[in-house]
Amino acid sequence: MTILDRIFGWLLVAGGLLHAGGSWHAFHNNPPQLLWALSGSLAALLVAALNLLRVGRPTDRPLAWVSFAASVAWGAVAVGFGAAIGHLADPRAVIHAVNAAVLAGLSLRTLMRAPETVPPNNRWRGP
Repeated sequence: MTILDRIFGWLLVAGGLLHAGGSWHAFHNNPPQLLWALSGSLAALLVAALNLLRVGRPTDRPLAWVSFAASVAWGAVAVGFGAAIGHLADPRAVIHAVNAAVLAGLSLRTLMRAPETVPPNNRWRGP
C-alpha cells in the first residue's frame, strides 16, 4: 500500500506544479492574482510533502493526523473551487478532490495501524 501512497502523493505534486504553470500562463500580467494563484500551488505541494513524509514514517501518529487534516482541507478547497466556478464536475476540481480524498483515507489507515504509544527512542527529551 505504500506504493499507492506514493503514487497519490506524487500525483498531487504533479497537480501542484501544473497549477503553478497554469497560474503563470493565466496571470503573469497580473501580479496580485498570480500571487494568490501560486499560494494554491504551494499549498498543494505542502500537502503532498506531508503525505510523502507520512509514507516513510508509519508509526508517526501526529504526522498522520496532520496529513489527514491537510488532505481533508485540500479536498474542501478543491470542491470550493468547483463551486466557485459553477462547475463541480470540472476536471481540475475533481482530480484534486479525489486525490485529496484518497490521501485522507490513506492517512486514516496509517493512524489505525500506528501504535498508540510512542516508542521510548522517539520521545522528546528536552533541551
